[in-house]
Amino acid sequence: MQFTAAVLRGPDTPFTIEDVTLADEPGPGEVLVRIAGGGLCRTDLAVRRSDGRSPLPAVLGHEGSGVVERSGGGTDLAAGDHVVLSFDSCGSCPHCRGAAPAYCESFAALNLFGGRESAPRLTDTAGAALAPRWFGQSSFAAYALVEARNAVRVDRSLPLELLGPLGCGFLTGAGAVLHTFAAGPGDTLVVLGVGAVGLAAVMAAGAAGITTVAVDRHPQRLALAERFGALPLPLPADAAGGGGLSERIRRLTDGGARYALDTTASPALINDTLRALRPTGTLGLVARLHTPLALEPGTLDRGRSLRHICEGDAVPALLIPRLLRLWQAGRFPFDQLIRTYPLADINRAERDCDEGRVVKPVLIPAAPRG
Repeated sequence: MQFTAAVLRGPDTPFTIEDVTLADEPGPGEVLVRIAGGGLCRTDLAVRRSDGRSPLPAVLGHEGSGVVERSGGGTDLAAGDHVVLSFDSCGSCPHCRGAAPAYCESFAALNLFGGRESAPRLTDTAGAALAPRWFGQSSFAAYALVEARNAVRVDRSLPLELLGPLGCGFLTGAGAVLHTFAAGPGDTLVVLGVGAVGLAAVMAAGAAGITTVAVDRHPQRLALAERFGALPLPLPADAAGGGGLSERIRRLTDGGARYALDTTASPALINDTLRALRPTGTLGLVARLHTPLALEPGTLDRGRSLRHICEGDAVPALLIPRLLRLWQAGRFPFDQLIRTYPLADINRAERDCDEGRVVKPVLIPAAPRG
């Protein structure tokens, strides 16, 4: 079948809207999904800096939502079901069987390199292969062919075009708070960087009754965090480190935070925040480090710990419905972070994201022809 998609052909080129061809029908355990909307995530844009590790040209997009068009059988999903798409996993390794699909032994191959493909499934008008199934989806397109295991059925009354970011960015921030930390009333949390992931963590913390400090350089994002219940802590734009960040966090958290979530990958901020944790406190990293992280003396003393968190340690089929219930109750207002764009305006959405004019762009494909 033919449809339109946003194609990234090189690290320094804009996205182009092109006709593409999908060679296969859904096989057993797969579904074809007509995309209603897809979140634009920093991970999609990181392909530009991957030094060729992620193959190009490619159709990216990994926060899709849409309607099941066809099923290949072997699944309880049927045509007409509304679904949110999440990351791919093998379903059979020890981590998948242990309810930790984000740590699937084949995660990199399946989500970054099209590891299920034995022959090109997605091609351009010249017949050349396009890297498909980015994070199991490639949802910057009118359609996506996905493993049914990674499609979470949702109620048809919900605003489907807005739900895609629940499959990754919002899942990651909220899951870190609710699953990794399992934090609750009386706990204290510091969130370093309040973009889409950080603000999802702030909203989840508010829903769980956690005292939260939001740290950022951007007044507009701090204002959003404050609206969602966090204590704003501005970071000077010219500060190489935290500018007394440890002391300020300790003052706001009555002696030190129990948990911290870093979305900045800044070694200086990570060290400052580790020093602001209570004994046995935990700092979780969700951003990929691009420079060595040298821990300063004393930062891990007194039982403090540091760990990486992938996809919020979540089982999407469990956490996504939970977040939707919180949204319906007015306790996880993720829709307030979203601005929609036509898929054809993906380059404008990327610029707005890079320049901080939008927290979470969501791209809406044109209606299929015919």
